[in-house]
Amino acid sequence: MDFALTEEQEQVRRTVRAFAEAEVLPHVMEWDEASRFPSEIIPRLAEMGLLGKRTAELHLALSSESDDPAFAPEPFTIQFQNNLEASCAELTGRTLRLLRARIANVPAEYKDKAAEIAAREHEIVRAFRTALTIPIEAMRIRIHGDYHLGQVLYTGSDFVITDFEGEPARPLAERRTKQSPLQDVAGMLRSFHYAAFAPLLASSTGSSVSRGQVAKLGRWAEGWSRCAANRFLGQYYETTGTARYLPAGSSERSKLLEVYLLAKAIYELGYELNNRPDWVGIPLEGISSLLIA
Repeated sequence: MDFALTEEQEQVRRTVRAFAEAEVLPHVMEWDEASRFPSEIIPRLAEMGLLGKRTAELHLALSSESDDPAFAPEPFTIQFQNNLEASCAELTGRTLRLLRARIANVPAEYKDKAAEIAAREHEIVRAFRTALTIPIEAMRIRIHGDYHLGQVLYTGSDFVITDFEGEPARPLAERRTKQSPLQDVAGMLRSFHYAAFAPLLASSTGSSVSRGQVAKLGRWAEGWSRCAANRFLGQYYETTGTARYLPAGSSERSKLLEVYLLAKAIYELGYELNNRPDWVGIPLEGISSLLIA
């Protein structure tokens, strides 16, 4: 797989960095000194709720055409779940082999976590198998397919969603395959995580935060990321309502979302190992937190 940065991905990198430096970095030292996550920042996360609402409206629109076979929703099948499980297992094996081969390039502060994740391959594969063996009562639809903060434009009062070509590295037939819309949701939640942590990686972003401060301030970045994710998910689920493309139970929804979050974080780990080793801490933290959950 080609992990070279495309122009679009470079733009995403610039967008995420600008977003994080404006919304997170100016506040983290103040939060740490006060040892609290300030409640006054919560209203500023309203935009993340609006983005959740717009994302749900996108999926409702993409699932509304029942007469066109290219867009008509289709149920999850055991065959689809088996294929998804096999794909996740292959991605996990390939990425963790790469991690073991390049662990010398991992920053010192993340070497222990990298070794821990590399040793948990069988556990990760088993987690995918457990989640995808049970029949999923939901529908698959056409989705965006490459959804993150770099694909939305903020007008100052609303969001415009762009670039519906899907993941450029995947074949067109694969991009047209119907998926759970939670794949898009997972992509955006992982993007929030990147937005929070990117400015803390001083050597790569040129920020004023030293390596020694990253661990100390990381908990505040994690707090911001969680708040943004909760606001986004709350509005997404409220707007989606009883749409059949999501499992009816909240537990089933959460388990399926975790599958896509874990797969996305593992993909990101492979990307960073090949392109930005200094950034591997972001997906490593994401994988670790998902395995704890």
